[in-house]
Amino acid sequence: MESALIRRRHIIYVAGHDPQGTEGYYGLFQAGCKRFRNAWPIEAQIGPLMIDSTDLAHWDIALSGPNWQVSTRYDFLRQDAAIRSIMAQPLPWLLGRALRWAADELASGTLFRIFGASVRFALVLVYFQVLTLVWIGLAGAAGWLATLAITQVFDWHLGIGLVIGIANAAAVLAGLRPLAERAFVVLVIGHWPYTRELVRGDKSPFDRPIDAGAHHLVAVTRANASDEIVVIGHSAGGMTALLMVARALELDPDLGRRGARVVLMTLGSITPAAALHPAATKLRDAVRRLAVEPFLIWVDCQSRRDILNFWDFDPIEDVGVKVGNERRNPVVWQVRFRDMVTPEFYRRLRWRFFRLHFQFIMAGDLRAPYDYFMLVGSPVPVVDWGKRSREMFDCFAPDGSYRADTTCDPPSNAARTAQAV
Repeated sequence: MESALIRRRHIIYVAGHDPQGTEGYYGLFQAGCKRFRNAWPIEAQIGPLMIDSTDLAHWDIALSGPNWQVSTRYDFLRQDAAIRSIMAQPLPWLLGRALRWAADELASGTLFRIFGASVRFALVLVYFQVLTLVWIGLAGAAGWLATLAITQVFDWHLGIGLVIGIANAAAVLAGLRPLAERAFVVLVIGHWPYTRELVRGDKSPFDRPIDAGAHHLVAVTRANASDEIVVIGHSAGGMTALLMVARALELDPDLGRRGARVVLMTLGSITPAAALHPAATKLRDAVRRLAVEPFLIWVDCQSRRDILNFWDFDPIEDVGVKVGNERRNPVVWQVRFRDMVTPEFYRRLRWRFFRLHFQFIMAGDLRAPYDYFMLVGSPVPVVDWGKRSREMFDCFAPDGSYRADTTCDPPSNAARTAQAV
């Protein structure tokens, strides 16, 4: 059987709604690689960050064991401008959109559907909605008290009292903003209203990066310079990556049919929360397209411990998409964070929900069947990690060498094509 081990891999990474941007993620990757090398006896080299355009950046990675070496091109889809423009909007505009979003979640019944899918995730949304209301309520109370003091205590004209009250409310809103940012409230209320627009098919700040990423994916597949092409989306990036791949299939319906295998990998995706809205037709259409696509593999990684994703959830049926016997995707990989880190570090992580959510793309202290850097840089195809993670993990010896035998040798590209047909 012809070996299908990977020697050249091309990653297109799609981050979630995170303002730290390209440079921040490059720094995270560098720090993670150092930690990875403490757990795995594998050589790793990372090239410099290269800004290619407004939409894309990249760096190169080379991982090698005693008997294998893999070169990876790691493209980063830049959403920096879109996210920062949202975050820079006037506070009243952000808060007004947040109130409309919260009201729509109730009126449309979406919040109740999310509760049915994941109580933990729904409680997170309610938590941020309540904090938003408290923030507005405190500002409103401060304005009302100022107006009351001016008109009742000092007996000034009501018009003057209202002006001073409004100014006081605005000052309290602005003064509480640093606390709201530290509590991730501003990040969340800047994200979800625009997510709802995006999944409905309305004009969105994320249309440009999605379209740019789709054209880039088509160009990468046509170049045929890699053994495997993997689109990775983390958190909200799982939804963006899914829409991007669906758009690429519109541009090139033969995507993945010839040459390198194309894989979509969603890590801790929040796609279900977006897809459960009755008006999210654009997103559900994309889910339906990928569910039946025979020449593309979708691997969805879920973690029980991560409250910011949907554990034990069917990304197709459970969002109301019915495809019957045509279904090909996704492969669901249930990941254990506990295996990746020491018990002491795990205890510290348990209540740091956002940091735990990022463990999908961080290195661990221990060798484990799920390791982001092995996904990105090992010779094992991503789909084999998704389907047989424990077996693939056991194929690596203590010195990092890869054991090639009938258990560890993945199927050939020719065999995979035959299986797809």
